[in-house]
Amino acid sequence: MIPTRADAIRTLVGGQITVRSDGSNAIYHDDQTPPSEAEIDAEIVRLQAEYDALAYARNRQPLYPDIGDQLDDLYHKGAFSAEMIAKLKKVKDDNPK
Repeated sequence: MIPTRADAIRTLVGGQITVRSDGSNAIYHDDQTPPSEAEIDAEIVRLQAEYDALAYARNRQPLYPDIGDQLDDLYHKGAFSAEMIAKLKKVKDDNPK
C-alpha cells in the first residue's frame, strides 16, 4: 500500500472531509484548517513507514493455521481455564459432528 495524499489529509485533519483519491479538491465539512503541502508530504512518509513496519504481520498472517484449528488444539490440550473448557464443551456437546 502506498499512502495517498487523501490518506494523509484524512489523518491530519480528521472530521468530515471529502477528498478525491488523488488528494485533489479536498472539501472540509467541519471547518478544519487545510494542511500545508509540507505537512501532507511528511504525513505520507510517516504513514508509509508505519505500513512498512508491519510487513512482518502481513507476511505471517496467511501462514498461521486457521483460528478455529488453533482454538480446537488449545481445547484438546487442556490449556484453557475450567470455565472456558465448560463453555466450549457445551457448544461441542450441543452441536456434535
